[in-house]
Amino acid sequence: MKISVCGKGGSGKSTVVTLLAQDLGRRGWRVVVVDSDESNSGLHRLLGFDQPPRPLLELVGGKKNVQRELRRKFTEKEDESELSVLARPELEVAGLPAEHFAERDHVRLVTVGKIHQALEGCACPMGVLTREFLKKLRTADDEIVVVDMEAGIEHFGRGIETSIDAVIVVVEASFESLELAGKVKQLASGAGANFVGAIVNKVGSQELGSRLARELQTREIAVVGTIYHHEEIAAAGLAGQAPCSAAAQQEAEAIVDVLLARGSTGR
Repeated sequence: MKISVCGKGGSGKSTVVTLLAQDLGRRGWRVVVVDSDESNSGLHRLLGFDQPPRPLLELVGGKKNVQRELRRKFTEKEDESELSVLARPELEVAGLPAEHFAERDHVRLVTVGKIHQALEGCACPMGVLTREFLKKLRTADDEIVVVDMEAGIEHFGRGIETSIDAVIVVVEASFESLELAGKVKQLASGAGANFVGAIVNKVGSQELGSRLARELQTREIAVVGTIYHHEEIAAAGLAGQAPCSAAAQQEAEAIVDVLLARGSTGR
């Protein structure tokens, strides 16, 4: 099962991904976290790793090599969706070179690539590689993939969700976040992906959480669960540490119950 976690910048996607991965790992699932957000460099710390693994971009000759292939496709008026930069027809995370994934507590982290400097160009190569990696990635019956998507909706234009089994959107208390959730639902459906619903995140009270849930319901978006604001998580985030909150763990557990019930896990 491959789950993508979407949302606007600052909605708390990476924290939600971490909490879900931690809970799945505690249940005995082997979890593959795919970091496809090229601008957020802190997911590895949230997952408890000192250093991120080497990016997958290095396996295919780097960003410039993928850019050259993209330009060739455009010049020859070929479909970008057919671009292939990974030689193997199928992949398993365990089959990658050891330096390209990090592992602890049933969780493996894979990073597609990051933007490191000014004038580096667009993030299209990362999107192309993410799409192909997820398409070719084969999972065992006891394995679940959780993808931390880039902020916004550009990844839908790259066709990444065509290789995803379930799409969820993280919603914070803002009108922009609600509007984006509606767009994510629309685009996920257009891509043929299973849109599961929204996770309400970082709300400070049950009253506010209920209000957000009502707003989502008017957009015909199901609420998968709620993760409230927790000072421990905020403090850990400020220190670049893994989120640690018993209450948040319980909230994430309830969300995972829903995801497993609604998904096709084969387990």
